[in-house]
Amino acid sequence: MKRSWLALLFVVGLALTACQPPPPATPPARPSPTAAPAPIGVLFTRPATPTRLHGGADETVAAALDRARLTIDAALYDLDLWSIRDALLRAARRGVKVRLVAESDHLGRPEFQALQRAGIPIVGDHRQALMHNKFIIIDRYEVWTGSMNYTLNGVYRNNNDLVRLVSPRIAADYTAEFEEMFTGHRFGAASPANTPYPLVSLDGIPVEIYFAPEDHPREHYLPVVAQAQKSILVMAFNLTDDDLARLLIAKAHQGIRVQGVLDERQAATSRGNDYETLRRAGLDVHLDGNPYAMHHKVIIVDGKTVIFGSYNFTRSAETRNDENLLIVHDPLLAARFGEEFRRVYAAAKP
Repeated sequence: MKRSWLALLFVVGLALTACQPPPPATPPARPSPTAAPAPIGVLFTRPATPTRLHGGADETVAAALDRARLTIDAALYDLDLWSIRDALLRAARRGVKVRLVAESDHLGRPEFQALQRAGIPIVGDHRQALMHNKFIIIDRYEVWTGSMNYTLNGVYRNNNDLVRLVSPRIAADYTAEFEEMFTGHRFGAASPANTPYPLVSLDGIPVEIYFAPEDHPREHYLPVVAQAQKSILVMAFNLTDDDLARLLIAKAHQGIRVQGVLDERQAATSRGNDYETLRRAGLDVHLDGNPYAMHHKVIIVDGKTVIFGSYNFTRSAETRNDENLLIVHDPLLAARFGEEFRRVYAAAKP
């Protein structure tokens, strides 16, 4: 009898278990949050294969423009890349406020005219000196700047750098400069010295931001070069600043390792170019080996600090043109630029 009751209870238990709803499935793991963008990054052009006119830094910038939600402000010395033109047009079509400042000499390009036909406002500088900037501000948060023009030559044939900085304060600096030109129509010496945050800490990385001519960049970068203790590496499209040349010679005579690569065409044609002066002083300075242009404007000091931007080391850049120059005190960024220097130096003429 006892066994029959146990058997009955067992059968009932099985039935009750069968009627229970299945246990809830384990909830899927939440996707990890997207990593915050690095506060600073750098791209270098690769002109070794000049016939391959796709897959360059312009496509990276176009993808960033496609992510813009509110605003795009761009000061472009020149533009003939369809990738950038089309990304700006797409942004305008989806409601992003797009505005441009350009060097007037290039406003006749079909790419600029296509943007204007689409209703994108473009302001030219309309003067003899140059609006030589090449910067883009996205959503008042992200800045792209450097030596790279948004042209086929700039991306695919010349040696150039392009740096991305993610910082509302740095974006505010570049926005103030943009508004001077776009809204105030103030260029060159007429520009006010009103950079809101000339020194920014970018995740602990000190970044100095200067605009020419109003901020007098040479007063800021020459002391950095003068303080070099170990090495000074120079990549200069054009170098006619005699004070910089004298300083490089003096540092070399102090035992500091000074090496440089200058653009061959500028060395031959630019009035006052200091290449021969540096060579005669015994410095390890060479002409570039790129059949197009070595377009960098870079000085790397002690492997810790990088000076770069649109600013050539010339009197025109200092006193007449609209330019931007950054001084970034970061060994990691300096290491990346150092790698680029070694590539350019290895390809230079003996």
